[in-house]
Amino acid sequence: MPEPVISIRDLRKTYHLGDETVHALDGVNLDVMPGEYVAIMGSSGSGKSTLLNLLGCLDRPTSGVYLLGKDDVAALDDDTLSQVRGARLGFIFQSYNLIPQLTVLENIEVPLFYQGRDSPEALARCKELACLVGLDGRLGHRPKQLSGGQQQRVAIARALVNDPLMILADEPTGNLDSSTEEDVLALIDQLHDQGRTIVMVTHDDHVASRADRIIHMKDGRIHREQMNDKKVASQH
Repeated sequence: MPEPVISIRDLRKTYHLGDETVHALDGVNLDVMPGEYVAIMGSSGSGKSTLLNLLGCLDRPTSGVYLLGKDDVAALDDDTLSQVRGARLGFIFQSYNLIPQLTVLENIEVPLFYQGRDSPEALARCKELACLVGLDGRLGHRPKQLSGGQQQRVAIARALVNDPLMILADEPTGNLDSSTEEDVLALIDQLHDQGRTIVMVTHDDHVASRADRIIHMKDGRIHREQMNDKKVASQH
């Protein structure tokens, strides 16, 4: 039996705003297995973005256990946490988060640069990923010369460049028109078909319908979970 990619037990995140205490996460338990595609849904304030930030090692829990592979994230110091984040996680954001002064190829290479892995072999990998996402003819272009869909493709290639344990996507099609959304979702489907583990936050039922499992959050807790029976049926 494979080990979970992530294993969370009684995860809590509390914020203090003046005299008010906000329980953004209030005892979350969750396992995600290798190769699984999980969608996290919920209204604004449900805790879904807080959970994604904790999964991505962008923030620390107030209490509880978060195992990323075999690493207890809460026990890591800041430098180690940063190394783990850079080496084992890939991020896709709604706003793309590309560096405007850099070319397509340079933006894809950014995570490797921060890890000191910007070698000729790494550059070749960046070019391969640009081809994978359909941007091999745009390597020298800068973000402002690209459409929204093309910028998100750069972000997907960048998320893959460190061969991550898991891809975390935060409303990855939120800024795209419906036609471009389908193209980007098909690309994410392709990554999942290749065995990638994907955790995606979305408010959109259509986007969530691509996942194997859908988690609904409410008031900082997992309100309910459902297996995507249509998706499972299509795989058999």
